[in-house]
Amino acid sequence: MSLLEAARRVRENAYVPYSRFKVGAAVRGKSGAVYVGVNVENVAYPEGTCAEAGAIAAMVAAGETELVEVAVIADSPTPVPPCGGCRQKLAEFGRGETPVTLATTDGDRLETTIGELLPGRFDAGHMDRA
Repeated sequence: MSLLEAARRVRENAYVPYSRFKVGAAVRGKSGAVYVGVNVENVAYPEGTCAEAGAIAAMVAAGETELVEVAVIADSPTPVPPCGGCRQKLAEFGRGETPVTLATTDGDRLETTIGELLPGRFDAGHMDRA
């Protein structure tokens, strides 16, 4: 199963009673294992979680800390990009050249990288003097 197909399948499990906007994400760890996540809403809106964050959390819970590929899918008119917080989370565990596929349920795709999604990223190197 492709990474995008894993994201497509898990998307159906999203918990979105308020927005009804289901998002599925999948990341491939350095080991080759695939980890998936969905957006999970909460009536207190800021307390929800994004699909990308869920997939990363599953990867870390499994003992991996490096991702090598990302896929995100939603039922939207154009491929949906990760929010700013998720871009930083992806940058924490991936490299600038890590491929990211953004897709719609209709089949539109945008191929990009973590570096293109978050140019000028903040990383641990910025804290070398601490």
